[in-house]
Amino acid sequence: MNAVDLASLLCSRLCHDLLSPVGALNNGLELMADEQDPEMRERCLELLNESARASASKLKFFRLAFGAAGGFGDQIDTREARAALEGLFGADKRVQLGWMVADDELPKGAVKLLLNLALIAGDALVRGGRLDVGAERGNGGLELVIRAEGPRILLDPTLRETIAKGSSDGNVEPRAAGAWLAHELANQARGEIRLSGPADEVLLIGVTLPNQG
Repeated sequence: MNAVDLASLLCSRLCHDLLSPVGALNNGLELMADEQDPEMRERCLELLNESARASASKLKFFRLAFGAAGGFGDQIDTREARAALEGLFGADKRVQLGWMVADDELPKGAVKLLLNLALIAGDALVRGGRLDVGAERGNGGLELVIRAEGPRILLDPTLRETIAKGSSDGNVEPRAAGAWLAHELANQARGEIRLSGPADEVLLIGVTLPNQG
């Protein structure tokens, strides 16, 4: 897969995720134009605000996880990453987020890897649950850990294979763009992503990124 293919996949994923909140904004504006009842207009405004917040949160997250947010330096402020995740998962309270990253800054590739894996694990919590995200430095390098626990965990086999092995034939579905990006980020940093088994009640994703040098 080349850079153009990856950009196309990421754009497809972004458009897919923004379709619902942007569509809700459009519907809300149409209702506002025809509605005269004050209470209904107030309710429409509430829905518009919710949709606008959801759209902004998704854009901030994808800009950091997929784009060039954080500037062109080698490090990213981890507070930005935490805020992006909280904006993505925290609004509807469906997923409870635990943040266990002590460092104020981490390498840009590590932050993008952490966010993409967290997105995949959070999406796997189809009925909600708890998502814990951690990063810790050790003698062997940087350890990243994602833990997802909930009533039902569903990680698509295609995503699981893409995370672990990438793409053998160069073809990646748009929904697997983040998984492919995570695999490539880990590979470039000479790390390897480890996943718990499909039958396990808790989804664990771990990565060791060796010290660069």
